[in-house]
Amino acid sequence: MKTPDLTPVGFSCHAPEAQAVFVAGSFNGWRADGIPLRRETDGNWTTVLQIPPGHYQFKFIVDGRWCCDPGCEHENRESHGCEKCAANGFGTMNRMLEVG
Repeated sequence: MKTPDLTPVGFSCHAPEAQAVFVAGSFNGWRADGIPLRRETDGNWTTVLQIPPGHYQFKFIVDGRWCCDPGCEHENRESHGCEKCAANGFGTMNRMLEVG
């Protein structure tokens, strides 16, 4: 079976006060503790993942709290013009990701 081509995808979350930041999404089965981000000196947390082409949704977990991005707190971002978000079944929003 042929392995799909993987694309490096960068994730960045600005959370200067955070103690721990993870990313979870449809690309890792929504495992909250599976992908830690690394703290940078400017308050950003980053990582690069190798992901096959496809459409995905994800969230950051900042000190145990799930969020699209810190500061992105609207329950329904569609009414606030956030084209990077999609409603989920929990009444909140997920970030969208398209990997070419």
